[in-house]
Amino acid sequence: MCALPPGFISTRDVLDERLTGPDVRRLELAHGNEELLYGLDVLGLAGPFSRVTPWELEDERGVRRINASGYAAMPFGEMPPAITAFMQEFLQKNRAMSLPQQSSGPWRAALQANLVRLLARELPSHAQSQVFFCSSGTEAIEGALKFAKAWRPRAKFQISFASGYHGKTLGSLSLTPNPEYQDIFRPLIPGALTSPYGDLDALAALIRRVGPDNVTCVVVEPIQGEGGVNIPPPGFLRGLGELCRRHGIPVIADEIQTGLGRTGHWFESAAQGLDPDIITLAKPLGGGMTAVGATIVRAPIYKKMLGGLSSKRHSNTFGGGALAMAVGLKSLEYLLEHNLPERSRTLGAQGLARLQAVQRRFPGLLEDVRGQGLLLAMQFRPMLGVPLPGALKEILFEATAILALRELHGAGVMANLSLSSKRTVRLTPALDMPQDVFVTLMDRVEAFAQTHPHARDLLLKTPPQVTARLASFAARSPKKRTPSDG
Repeated sequence: MCALPPGFISTRDVLDERLTGPDVRRLELAHGNEELLYGLDVLGLAGPFSRVTPWELEDERGVRRINASGYAAMPFGEMPPAITAFMQEFLQKNRAMSLPQQSSGPWRAALQANLVRLLARELPSHAQSQVFFCSSGTEAIEGALKFAKAWRPRAKFQISFASGYHGKTLGSLSLTPNPEYQDIFRPLIPGALTSPYGDLDALAALIRRVGPDNVTCVVVEPIQGEGGVNIPPPGFLRGLGELCRRHGIPVIADEIQTGLGRTGHWFESAAQGLDPDIITLAKPLGGGMTAVGATIVRAPIYKKMLGGLSSKRHSNTFGGGALAMAVGLKSLEYLLEHNLPERSRTLGAQGLARLQAVQRRFPGLLEDVRGQGLLLAMQFRPMLGVPLPGALKEILFEATAILALRELHGAGVMANLSLSSKRTVRLTPALDMPQDVFVTLMDRVEAFAQTHPHARDLLLKTPPQVTARLASFAARSPKKRTPSDG
């Protein structure tokens, strides 16, 4: 066996933790997303972090924090024992083909069947639905758009909703109405239209204006995650489904963040009375250990795109790979065995009650709190109590959330930004987080609020040198900012 060339980094170097924190940051800054890592480094959030328990991470100085970040992709925490033990067993015992692109595969077959059975328990109309696997949520949306287009080939408009988020590949990006993400990539796919979220009358008027036969599909998040945990008014999703059904318009429910227990339900769309034609899943299906995306489609729509000699019209090299399917199968099994949607609903109600109490106690810090299950959000008041015009207002909003994230980090909590709702920070803890750890998490959020009773304290408690470096960082690469009320 030949030695690695000089300067190359071995797997043993990484596994044995020979790379120091400064080494890791230096390499990432040199060869990765330099701007992102630089900004995180200025804030003291760049890590690297190491697992202590599935719910706690520590930095290179040994400081431990409870992880409520991960953008809902860590349903069981970091390297969950049930999943990692199964993966070890899989690697020892599995004999099935790794990438069965041109053949059947037992792991893919089992996960397809279980997903359809699970969905049909909530929505019996999906008992004969079919599944297409890929490697991410944005790919699942791309596939869903193609299924809808094949079903209505003459239609030319796709409708999504303001503040929505569906991904950053070109098709999903076109339905994510955020200029910060979109502008440099225009022209996007033609025909993307935006309707106000939660306004059924506005959606009906838009469909009338362009003509129902010209609408390829309506794409909706049952609860908007990136938009700041926006929960639609009662009856909106049910009415959306009835409206689209009258006109034969397929509905795509983007359940990538809300599906499989995060909001306290298996499928949030079903819980709100919507029976969509296509459902996309991803984040929790990978168990926090691998990448799995899925598009579940009514059989007639599926066959319209992938029927007969056209069955290779849409494909994915790694979708359906044995390891990803096995982890997805085990993740689904773990969710079922431990009834984690119910646990999410119970813990989430406790967490929301705690956040509401904090908001009542510290109204100068928190303008609003929202949540469903373990998808929780805190909307902060602007750090400066004076109105600012246009782009300056958006910069202030964004800076408010960024410094809130930093101060929460200092209080021992890792959280998520919501860039389509700039003053909003999300908490997405593991669905199986132990009760005592969850209570400690909420205690730390409350302690953070006690030391920052007003939003201006977020700025006042930030060292001036950090503020100066952040201002310089923001100024050197200006971007168009999306108008936002929070």
